[in-house]
Amino acid sequence: MLDLGTSFLASVERDPDAMAIAEGDQTITYADWYRRISALVDGLGQIGLRKGDTLVTAMQNRWENASLHWACQIAGIVITPVNWRVTADELDHALHDSAARVLVHDDAASEAVAGSALVPNLKVLPLGGDQGLAAMLSGSAADAAPQAGADDLSVMLYTSGTTSKPKGVPRRHRAERAAAIAHVAQNMYGHGERTLGVMPLYHTMGIRSLLSASVIGGAFVCLPRFDVPGALAAIEQHRVSNLYLVPTLYHDIVHHAAFTPDRVASVRKLGFAGASMTDGLLQKLAEAFQPELFVNHYGSSEIYTFSICQDAAAKPGSAGRAAINQRLRVVPLGATDASQTCAPGEEGEIVASMQGDEAFEGYWNRPEADRKAIRDGWYFTGDCGLFDEDGDLFVTGRADDMIITGGENVSPVEVESCLSLHPAVAEVAVVGLPDVRWGKVVTAFVKRGGDVTEDDLDAHCRSSDLSNFRRPRRYVFVREIPKSPVGKLLRRLLVAGEYEVEPAETTTA
Repeated sequence: MLDLGTSFLASVERDPDAMAIAEGDQTITYADWYRRISALVDGLGQIGLRKGDTLVTAMQNRWENASLHWACQIAGIVITPVNWRVTADELDHALHDSAARVLVHDDAASEAVAGSALVPNLKVLPLGGDQGLAAMLSGSAADAAPQAGADDLSVMLYTSGTTSKPKGVPRRHRAERAAAIAHVAQNMYGHGERTLGVMPLYHTMGIRSLLSASVIGGAFVCLPRFDVPGALAAIEQHRVSNLYLVPTLYHDIVHHAAFTPDRVASVRKLGFAGASMTDGLLQKLAEAFQPELFVNHYGSSEIYTFSICQDAAAKPGSAGRAAINQRLRVVPLGATDASQTCAPGEEGEIVASMQGDEAFEGYWNRPEADRKAIRDGWYFTGDCGLFDEDGDLFVTGRADDMIITGGENVSPVEVESCLSLHPAVAEVAVVGLPDVRWGKVVTAFVKRGGDVTEDDLDAHCRSSDLSNFRRPRRYVFVREIPKSPVGKLLRRLLVAGEYEVEPAETTTA
């Protein structure tokens, strides 16, 4: 298999004059981008970086960041991107754990860089300045030759640690390229398509968008920081043809006052991942975009694609079937191996084959995490789910999120999807809160989109197909539903009481 540097060079040779990347009014062709990336490869070499070294980045989705990702692939440098909202302690963990030699950052991460205990011992490359990243990209050098092989490490992502320090997920060139090729096939991208590059380049979704765009001679339209007016302007200006976003960003787009279907008329394909999408949002997106393809993509940083459903609106909640590089099973909760599987309709833990072309091989310096997650050639995802009678997978949530109330298991995703169909519910999150009698009581946190009361929502649930024991027994109306920087719902903050209740004067009796 090709390494990623050679893969990029092949794209340059196929489509030298095609638009490869854009940001605002700036557009760059493949040939011009390769020239700039070659200058950057040379610049990285001049500051002492060599094949196999690790470089940490803390940057927004600007074109210089995307250029750095490709330069590292060509030079054989292991790029380790972290959230640009990183704290000083989080940054130091990544720098120490990855044995980084260089840190590259923009102004968004300046506070963390200033507070870091390890930065003074590293080579630091800012975005601006005479010796910065932008200056390197404006230089000149001979065309860069790919230095990595398919078996070399390409990137190391850090998982979002909720109960422990984030874990490094090292991924090889061959796994990254296999994932990009599969992404093109499963999303049916055509030659020259353009994607909105707003999912962060420290997240697997952002990297996949970047790599898959190059495979098809397409364009990565950078949006450094998400905001709906900026996203709509970029889609219109650059005729973006596909979107690959988390549900939260879709929600924000279609509910914004500036949104009209005409403004996104160029978009023909939708894909989402990172979290479940409620039935209400699925319906609204299908009506607003009328896409040719609507893909639910279920995966992780460790094994990029688990399953794909290419008609998400037709079977709400379905994650489809195993992806083209994967095999999946559902095993009983608490199972120690993957040999015993659940019957159709029986909920258990989803496990994925480690033989897949997109799989990682284990966590970075975390043997205890490997022992917990990898067993007999299968990756235990920590997600709960089931196969229905048709053989389609349904992801019901994280094992840790499952609500056990009165001895019954309740999936918060199912309850959220039911409540999302009420026209006055803008957003909803469901968790289990401690209760003396029931152990946990199903509690719905609701951001209103109109006048609605607890009684209204209870009546809505009673008139639905939701089982009686799954109905919320408590409702809390909040200003906002807490989410991570990439739009993932943070249930743990609701459980911990870290939310702002909607003022009493705005509630209805």
